[in-house]
Amino acid sequence: MNGSGISIGVFDSGVGGLTVHHAIRVALPDSASFYCSDNEFHPYGTKADQVIANRTLDVCARFVDRCAIDILVIACNTASTVALGLLRAHLQVPVVGVVPAIKPAAAGSTSRVIGLLATPATVKRQYVDELIHQFAGDCTVVRVGSSRLVELAEEKGRGKAVNPAEVLREIEPLFAAGTQLPAGARLDAVVLGCTHFPLLLDELKAVAPWPVRWIDSGSAVAARVKALAQESSTLSRIRNEQERTASVPAAGTAFVTRLDPGAKALEPLLARFGFATLAHL
Repeated sequence: MNGSGISIGVFDSGVGGLTVHHAIRVALPDSASFYCSDNEFHPYGTKADQVIANRTLDVCARFVDRCAIDILVIACNTASTVALGLLRAHLQVPVVGVVPAIKPAAAGSTSRVIGLLATPATVKRQYVDELIHQFAGDCTVVRVGSSRLVELAEEKGRGKAVNPAEVLREIEPLFAAGTQLPAGARLDAVVLGCTHFPLLLDELKAVAPWPVRWIDSGSAVAARVKALAQESSTLSRIRNEQERTASVPAAGTAFVTRLDPGAKALEPLLARFGFATLAHL
């Protein structure tokens, strides 16, 4: 099986998951894609963990059923951290989550100084401590949390111009840590630990004080999804076209939990990522 006919659903609290979807589409161009943004409950990072877990399960269960999804991708670091176990226990499809790309960042670092740019909640989580301990124990890891970059990514998605000064203000702490580093060492890689942030990659590169590698989780997630698609025995709900009912929406449909003018403003962005139809879940 090469992934043809597989139905893949990508879930996020906002539009950041579109960057993960893009990597999956490159890896599996023949798959049927669906997207779901829980914009009614966005942002997730300010909510209690159990509330996020329960909400993610509720929305994703409806999403999986509505679109006859074979593989579900949780393209949200916060939801991946707190809800994967619950989702895997209750949903009858494989569930793939995202984690900050600490491992590849550390593996490719020459200076042994890397940055983690994520939401304030993510940079403080224990699982990030564990990733650093496991994969970047010999590195200095500069952690910076930003909620404003999430907002800027969402605003950019709605067509609003991004102020470079705001982006610079959010990332300056990453590059200002030099006084605390060994002589001659400086940051050479930044992990984008929020799926929203790759939407601002051009802006991040433009304002960075010096060139660094910007690393996200998209390729790793895509590789995992491709492996699942190729292992048909792991898929409990492979459906061929004859099995899919007329009620299943067309591939290329994006769903939101609140269909309001703000969501409608995202239609051009969704179209650029291959989603021609916007609907309410």
